[in-house]
Amino acid sequence: VAWLRVDTQTILTIETLVITKSERIAITHTEQRIWQLRIKDIRESDKGWYMCQINTDPMKSQMGYLDVVVPPDILDYPTSQDMVVLEGTNVTLTCAATGVPEPTVNWKREGDKSITSVEDSGITSHDGAMLHIYHIQRHNAGSYHCIASNGVPPTVSKRIIVTVNFQPIVRLPTRQYYAELGGRVTLECHSEAQPNSINYWMKGKGEIILQGGTYDSTLEDHVFKVTMRITIRLEKASDYGVYKCVAKNSLGTTEESVRVYRKTCKHLQRPFRRFNRFLTG
Repeated sequence: VAWLRVDTQTILTIETLVITKSERIAITHTEQRIWQLRIKDIRESDKGWYMCQINTDPMKSQMGYLDVVVPPDILDYPTSQDMVVLEGTNVTLTCAATGVPEPTVNWKREGDKSITSVEDSGITSHDGAMLHIYHIQRHNAGSYHCIASNGVPPTVSKRIIVTVNFQPIVRLPTRQYYAELGGRVTLECHSEAQPNSINYWMKGKGEIILQGGTYDSTLEDHVFKVTMRITIRLEKASDYGVYKCVAKNSLGTTEESVRVYRKTCKHLQRPFRRFNRFLTG
């Protein structure tokens, strides 16, 4: 009894003698009737046709096919790495996966967020080795996972962080404040930027307020968000007027203005006068 590798015409064993030089090949038999070819540490290259041959006259043989499956693997190259892109540009993420059978690739974002450039589109996954994001926006920043599977465990994934750079934006809860002379007023401003911005307050046309105020900075989905608050003591008439909230990074400067008005007795009495008129007819 002999075992052969058909595709390479290699004799592996004859009787109990191992002919091939591979140390992974062994032969066992029981009761001179059952002959087993054993291959350990199976490799993908072991895939193919094998023949059990009996040297009778005429010769008898039987062939069997060994199929080797390989768990999926994600290649470092050309799979995309963490990237920093400019808002409004087109971005392509690539996931190169190998395995037998050929793996399928699925894309998802952390938190089941939209995977398209349209916010809240409801599309949270994408099939295919390449993910295209056209005119990428700041809300597309974050972590993307490419997941490769082929039915052979384990499923593998890679995390790719996309950072979207953009000029700061500034939002104001209100643009008008009223306070009495001798009192205090707290101004509030919110900014978003990537990369991180320098934030400050200005008085009038160009006087930077150097002292006071609080700046609470957080990083959410790779976007720097800053809440700016400053308390102003209104000790003289010149303390009223226009104040500017400024956010600046390498891509530009954005500012928004608020105005502090002096609250007088008229502001307090006017609503009551209107109410009295309404009552008296």
